[in-house]
This record gives sequence, structure tokens and C-alpha cells, in this order.
Amino acid sequence: MSLMKSFLNNARNPRGLIGKWVIEFMNGYGHQSLAEWALSFLNIQDGDSILDVGCGGGGNISRLLKKFPHSVINGIDYSHVSVSVSKKKNSDEIASGRCKVSYGNVINLPYDDCSFDMVTAFETVYYWPQIEVSFKQVFRVLKEDGKFAIINGADAEGGMVWDMYIDDMHTYTASELEQHLIASGFARIEIIRKRQNHMLCVVAYKEKKKHF
Repeated sequence: MSLMKSFLNNARNPRGLIGKWVIEFMNGYGHQSLAEWALSFLNIQDGDSILDVGCGGGGNISRLLKKFPHSVINGIDYSHVSVSVSKKKNSDEIASGRCKVSYGNVINLPYDDCSFDMVTAFETVYYWPQIEVSFKQVFRVLKEDGKFAIINGADAEGGMVWDMYIDDMHTYTASELEQHLIASGFARIEIIRKRQNHMLCVVAYKEKKKHF
């Protein structure tokens, strides 16, 4: 396997030295503009409980902690390297109780039902197995009226698609994500694009139960 293919495949599940390089890239440059774009319009309230799934090296956790100083941020990732780097990057906030980073998989999230106001997924749903099982797990841990934001830097309707270079990767169209989210229980879907950069944000809303 070439060094470039090893680097790209480590984006899926960072491991070893190359995995650490991938994480440093994502923390420094890889996700910064995408995250800043999404956080400029996502309707997150300071004080909301937030879960970042596929948190990588913790760069987006750090951004969330700074932007929402009264929120508690949880992160989860199935890469041991990512969890280690993320814990180190956010060690002060973890010590203060404002942040917790855990090892785990999206298909079996280790959180109680109705735990979070917002779940974010930055550049990660491409690699999620059993996508509707994963989405149902996100739905389960969201509170009523909670939101799930999928933020992708690659839109299958335009721009570079890396599926041929990265194993087990699937770049979704907005309509594919919408169909899977509705099938997983979400009531309303909002799609936001920045077409010149091929950025895509899909926000899914968990409807409040009606009580009779």
C-alpha cells in the first residue's frame, strides 16, 4: 500500500504514526474552514448538551467548548489514537467537568436515551456502518426537539469523491442522507450547501412527542 493510500485510509480509523499525522492535519487545517462555516449558522444554544460523534483529534470539541462556554461537550470515537489525542487536547476542560471523551462505536452509543440537545458529525458519516442503525442510535440519545447535524466537506453531487481511494467509504448525496434520516425516525430535514466549496450540512430534527 502506498504512503498516500495509507494516509487516506487512516482518515477512516486513525492508527499508529500515520494516524497521528492524519489527526494533526484534521485538527490544524483539514476541518477548520468546514467547522467554522457550520458553526456560523447551526442553531446551538449556549448551555445545550452536545455530543460529537467521530470526534477525531478533538479539534471540533475544542471549538464547541470555546463557542458555547456554558455547554457540556461529549465526544466519542472508535479510534484509540483519536481518543487519546482528543483527551490531551481538551484536558483542562475534561478536568473541569465540561468535557468527556469516550471510546466507542456509533452503532452502540453508550449513552442513555434523550441525553443530548445536539449531536454533531463532522466528516465522519462516510465511514459509518449500517447507516440507518447508526442514525437510529443518534435519534435515541437525542432529547425531544433535539437536532442532529451532519457536516460533510464532500458532496456526492459535486466535487471530489474519495470513495475509490479510501476503503469502505461512501460519499452521500443530500437526498440519500435525507431518506436514511427519515427512515430512522427524524421528522424534518434541512439541507444547507456551500456549493463553491462542495460543503454540505444536513440537519435532522427529532420531533417532540404529542401527549394526549
